[in-house]
Amino acid sequence: MPPSIPASCYDLLPASLASELQTNWQRYQDQADSDQFEQLQELPEAFWQQLSRCWSGSLFVVEQCLNRPELLPDLLPDLERSYDEGEYARRLEQILASAETENELHRCLRQFRHREMSRIIWRDLNRLAEMEQTTADLSALADACIDQALNWLYRWACDKWGTPHSRAREGQPAQPQQMVVIGMGKLGAGELNLSSDIDLIFAFPEMGETEGARRCLDNASFFNKLGQKLIQALDQQTADGFVFRVDMRLRPYGQSGILVPNFAAMEEYYQDQGRDWERYAMIKARVVAGDQQAGAQLMADLRPFVYRKYLDYSAFESLREMKAMINREVRRKQLHGNVKLGPGGIREVEFVAQAFQLIRGGRDSRLQQRELKTILSLLPDAVGMPEQAADELYQAYRMLRNAEHAIQAVQDRQTQELPTEELEQIRIAFSMGFERWEDFIAELEQQRAKVRHHFAEVIAPVDDSDDDESNDDSWALLWKGELDETSAVAEFSAQGFEQPEQAQKLLDNLRSNRKVLALQSIGRERLDRVMPLLLQAVAGQPQPTQTLERTLQLIDSVLRRSAYLVLLWENPGALAQLVKLCSASPWFAEQLAKQPILLDELIDVTSLYAPPNKEQLQQELRQQLLRIPEEDVEQLMEALRYFKHAHVLRVAAAEISGALPLMKVSDYLTYIAEVVLEGALDIAWRILTDKHGLPQQSAGVPCERDFIVVGYGKVGGLELSYGSDLDLVFIHDGALNQHTDGNKPIDNQVFFTRLGQKIIHILNTFTTSGQLYEVDMRLRPSGNSGMLVSSLKAFRDYQLSEAWTWEHQALVRARVVAGSPTLQQRFEAVRAEVLSRQRELPKLRTEVIDMRRKMREHLGSSQSDDTDSAVFHLKQDSGGIVDIEFMVQYLALAYSEQQPALIEYTDNIRILEAAERLERLSVEDAELLREAYKTYRSVGHSRALQEQSSLVDDQQLGELRAKVAGIWKQLMDA
Repeated sequence: MPPSIPASCYDLLPASLASELQTNWQRYQDQADSDQFEQLQELPEAFWQQLSRCWSGSLFVVEQCLNRPELLPDLLPDLERSYDEGEYARRLEQILASAETENELHRCLRQFRHREMSRIIWRDLNRLAEMEQTTADLSALADACIDQALNWLYRWACDKWGTPHSRAREGQPAQPQQMVVIGMGKLGAGELNLSSDIDLIFAFPEMGETEGARRCLDNASFFNKLGQKLIQALDQQTADGFVFRVDMRLRPYGQSGILVPNFAAMEEYYQDQGRDWERYAMIKARVVAGDQQAGAQLMADLRPFVYRKYLDYSAFESLREMKAMINREVRRKQLHGNVKLGPGGIREVEFVAQAFQLIRGGRDSRLQQRELKTILSLLPDAVGMPEQAADELYQAYRMLRNAEHAIQAVQDRQTQELPTEELEQIRIAFSMGFERWEDFIAELEQQRAKVRHHFAEVIAPVDDSDDDESNDDSWALLWKGELDETSAVAEFSAQGFEQPEQAQKLLDNLRSNRKVLALQSIGRERLDRVMPLLLQAVAGQPQPTQTLERTLQLIDSVLRRSAYLVLLWENPGALAQLVKLCSASPWFAEQLAKQPILLDELIDVTSLYAPPNKEQLQQELRQQLLRIPEEDVEQLMEALRYFKHAHVLRVAAAEISGALPLMKVSDYLTYIAEVVLEGALDIAWRILTDKHGLPQQSAGVPCERDFIVVGYGKVGGLELSYGSDLDLVFIHDGALNQHTDGNKPIDNQVFFTRLGQKIIHILNTFTTSGQLYEVDMRLRPSGNSGMLVSSLKAFRDYQLSEAWTWEHQALVRARVVAGSPTLQQRFEAVRAEVLSRQRELPKLRTEVIDMRRKMREHLGSSQSDDTDSAVFHLKQDSGGIVDIEFMVQYLALAYSEQQPALIEYTDNIRILEAAERLERLSVEDAELLREAYKTYRSVGHSRALQEQSSLVDDQQLGELRAKVAGIWKQLMDA
């Protein structure tokens, strides 16, 4: 007769978990046979208590036992003991010795993993292993799976393609090569959690080729194939599940980098292009599989990148910025219950330790270690941290990690979120040793509060500015409606509001708003705390009533997301910036009301008014995309949109404040577009190549992403403004008679066409965060009737034999904004060839004038040719922006055959400078056109921020307009 769980075991459990255990045990009895039960017959009550705790805490272990009833008796010898060093690897090596095919390898790996994970969870939930032993076991299990799978696959690959060797040198024969696998993050530190990804980087020592097989490969190809096979062996979901989810995005160049670089390429990358966040990541790097000796040398060579010889206090700022990024994500995704990323979570403890490692690790080699416990214990002596602080941080860390394990043990899912369902809360509290969920949460919050305190002391010092006077009683009375209408209007008037009755009405409307009336107590409390501060800040603006109306748009939009009210309350600087910028620009207020998530950008005034350069923009976007699974296209698209909207907001803030002149504003907006286009191209390329493989240049020779995005118009001329669309042309240089090399091959032309379509989809699609850019493809050869993506040859042929003069005018402002640098050079040669052709000047002049006349007639104001008119369309009317652009294009087309400097650049200002230098314009005329162009664009930017049209009624521009029209007449009507 099968054994039963003793009644005393059920008494240990909450009622809901006891009932669940009884059901699961009955299911097990139905599945198991007598031989399996026989081994359980005489086991002591301690075993049944352990089973009750484990099965109550982990439905994953329950399912493993139900799927394989023999698992439970098989685990018995190993539940009470710790494994010896190397035991995981020895056990797995023995199991894999019988695997003859990849499918058998996959099955053996997964069954081994599930057995050992069940053992580890059992020991963890029963506290037979402390947290440190659990994380060490998980890391050792991962090491064994990676290393043994690599060894099996390496032998298989060598049999198929030969053994890779280095190139022979004088006096030194070729040496066999093996891959090196570097574990990053928690795996590298030996601190893996129960359901963690494993972050890996692959590398191999030297270039060379394989030997000993009929079909030889170069080493790069061999190890790339081997790396792909290893990822499949570990990550691929089969009927038996998976081993570990593998994340390769920390490798050089991220998802766009080659899978397995050689050592020299690794060193060059980190020396020349390594970023601060990569220094942070490399702290925990460890060779986990493959050639340990070669890997140790590589890690030694990379050490100077991680640990600087000087005291590097910039690490504080870098980590502060990283934490700010995480905080924004926490708010955006409502992750406050996340024990890893939320306030006072695991990540904050890690940041404290790693800040001092980055700052002092170059000088103090003791800090060049991976394990967090070791680092925290060193900090009192190494940097003077109080011992109590170090102890409190580590004790909090232990509880947070145990909570993380309890959460992940339930279903073997990668989550750190505290549950919201009652049964799951009971389960977690029980696994953590608490009778009630409320008791567990109280203790957890106490520990998180300690982490928040120490983190603020080290990484983000608390703002200690005195704000005792910030909450003036009069503003609170106004907001709460405790003054009668006459008194309220009088108070607004006394505070300087230019329309006190309107201000009172605005406040009344908000108070009576349905959303306000429906607020729960916590939301109402937050609103009541913010509004007096907001009113006080508004009163200090030049037109407070107008400013109040604009800022209340935002308040209305966030009433159901009151976390944003907390942000404004806790960050007075952000509130001040919000009011100041909304006062200056209704456009700014409207953007924030539409996307209040962008409020985060107001917190750091330094970044708000000091825009990054293009390289910094690329780095920032890359970091954001790295945190998103490559297959999650929707999230990648959302990340692109947030990045774009946030930086456009920063541009506007800098322009409004006067911190950024017009030319820099356009540069910044253009850089944003270029970086977004690069990101969209990367995403689209990966999607297409994952499905169809790489396009081939010739049989067996893949294209090196021979694709470019050419920007025309404003983006081509580095003159983007707010709301500009993108005039784009796509060009490729792939072989037209070849196909892709994937499982679903397609013709190269079809591949590149789909690539263009995917890029447009990423840019054009409206999501919850809006649209990235509106894309206009009408400037491609033959316009809307032409191919979406042209080959470079077809583009050249069209431009030389079929294009109209206006298309050559457009080409003056065309430049490559994303894609292959090699193809960019070839495109630039074609552009120069087309633009510098000899032309008949009378004919050219006539065609340019005719096109300009048509544009004025269709797009200008009704008085477009009247320079004395009080109404002036900045762009299209006579003497406006397009007149200047057409004169520039005419000069470029007319004289670049003899003076190629006229087409060296694509922006109007530098072409005008070249025309002056080459004496195609007088100094006076060139200077006037430059100043007029900048003035018009400055007025246009200003009017855009004020949500006004390009039609102006300003006599101040009349004289300038007349002078530009005079230069047009002199140059074009000659």
